[in-house]
Amino acid sequence: MVPMILQRWRNLAAAACAFLAMAAGAVTTELTQARATITVDGKTTVAQVVLPYHLDREQGTRPAQAVFEVPFRSTSQRDELHGLYLARVGNSAQIWLNDSLLAELGDIGQSNAADYSKAPQYVSIPAQLLRADNVIRIHVRADGGRRAGLSSLVIGPDQEVIPIFEEASRWRMSASMGVAIFSLLVGTLALGLWAAHVEGAPGRVRGAADPDVYDGIYLSAGLAEFSWALRVGDTAINNPPLPWPAWGVVVTAAFAGWICCMALFCHHVAGWHRHPSMVWMRIFLAALFGTSILASALSYSLYQPLFLTIWLGCANLFFIIYAAVYLVTALRSSTPARLLVAFAGALNVAVGVRDWIAIRISGDYSQSTWIRYSSVLFGLALGYIVITRFRAASAQANDLMDNLASRVSEKEQELFLSYARLNRLGREHERAAERSRILRDMHDGVGSHLTSAIRQLESGRAEPDQVLQTLRDSLDQLKLSIDAMNLPPGDVTALLANLRYRLEPRFSALDMELQWHVDDLAAVPGIDGAAMRHLQFMLFEALSNVLQHARARVLRIEASTTGSGALLRIIDDGCGFDVGQPLRKGLRSMHDRAAAIGARLSLESRPGRTVVGIALSEKAI
Repeated sequence: MVPMILQRWRNLAAAACAFLAMAAGAVTTELTQARATITVDGKTTVAQVVLPYHLDREQGTRPAQAVFEVPFRSTSQRDELHGLYLARVGNSAQIWLNDSLLAELGDIGQSNAADYSKAPQYVSIPAQLLRADNVIRIHVRADGGRRAGLSSLVIGPDQEVIPIFEEASRWRMSASMGVAIFSLLVGTLALGLWAAHVEGAPGRVRGAADPDVYDGIYLSAGLAEFSWALRVGDTAINNPPLPWPAWGVVVTAAFAGWICCMALFCHHVAGWHRHPSMVWMRIFLAALFGTSILASALSYSLYQPLFLTIWLGCANLFFIIYAAVYLVTALRSSTPARLLVAFAGALNVAVGVRDWIAIRISGDYSQSTWIRYSSVLFGLALGYIVITRFRAASAQANDLMDNLASRVSEKEQELFLSYARLNRLGREHERAAERSRILRDMHDGVGSHLTSAIRQLESGRAEPDQVLQTLRDSLDQLKLSIDAMNLPPGDVTALLANLRYRLEPRFSALDMELQWHVDDLAAVPGIDGAAMRHLQFMLFEALSNVLQHARARVLRIEASTTGSGALLRIIDDGCGFDVGQPLRKGLRSMHDRAAAIGARLSLESRPGRTVVGIALSEKAI
């Protein structure tokens, strides 16, 4: 009943348009009457039909072949170029004028292949083909379930027909491609943001904005936009990559993926993803997606559009309820993002219901979907959310930077105070170490010699010369300790010269010949002030042993460069000593100090020749 009423209204509208065109003197003509020869399942029927004619619907979505013969009269000039505009034709078709082939849209002999019914078509008509009485004959191949048929024909001078075709192409093709490209861009942005948040998950700081919301919003929006890009982009695909009905199932699944993922997107924007019902929502949407594949497969393979129509009706019913609840809660929350998404969802649901009624229920062949245009609102909503999240994140980052700068300033102040305390403690430690060194040198040097002098005096058996010698050693040690404070680090030559200056009078007093074989040594790397004092003590101890115990007549001091170090040797011709016996206190101290500065101490002694060697090495030090 409904199709008959709509058909009558179309006839009245066509008659009114023809009357107005004649009254205005227009030369562009819309042809709506045709003689159709239709073959379905081997049976052929001939009938007079009114265009647009939904061949796929009228023949129960079964494959069919049809020839539409549309007569018209022409009063145009012979040299005037004409054009033919078809809002929709196909799936594949051949267009003839007076037995001359004008255009071939796909191969009408091949089933389930090309589909030209999705885009408007323009065919140029050479002026020489026109007669006073003409017949346009259109051979159409209809593949079941692919919305095949023939729209009304608009014919006239090309300067008048081309603008009509271009306007239709802008809305149906260019706009669709714009929507597909927009969806791809938005989907890429959303998935990129999702991937960035997932990669940064271990180190994310959870603030006022929960990163889990970010992930859910971006992932669901990205999948939805990519699905929609495929669904809308199908408009420009005349030759699908998969045979029918497989490609029809893919396109339907893309549509279902879009609506399901957009529902998840809305859920996350509202914050409902935290509610326990989110599990059931995901199960329901997964079932909705799965049943879309089943319904489309049954509809296209069994030529029963009722399955897909029922599925779309159920989906529309669910989303009408969902959009109403969402809109009410969004109005209560007064959150800009939720309000924007709520209005976008409500508008898309309304447009989706309109498309379902206009295309699936009424079967009007001249109608196209509107939801491809309203879907852009979701992309704009996502863009708004991204911008607001970015601004919030920027503000949070600025606060963190300010807090960080304040804390860094506080830490720098604390470090400055700590550094000052460490410097003070370091200086105190250096002074304490210097005092300890002086006390140790006094104890090992001056103190030891004074103790020996006291014991000599207490024994009553020591000669005055022996006591005097001990006191002189103590005085020399004291002077050398004072001299050691000003020795340049690593200058072994200066150290030996200072020893010679202090001790040479004592060598002369004992009639001891001093042989000086000291090269001009370069500064030895690694011998700092403390090491210079250790080295001075070792040399003084060796020379003091010669003065006190060796009874030598000749003392030889040698110093030479060895690689990056130096070799010092003290040689005398005294009585010598047994190096195998336990070392006395002085020699033990020499060994300890040599180990402290990384030097190698060697002892060699026999009657008439004793050698004390000290090898200094940069590597050892």
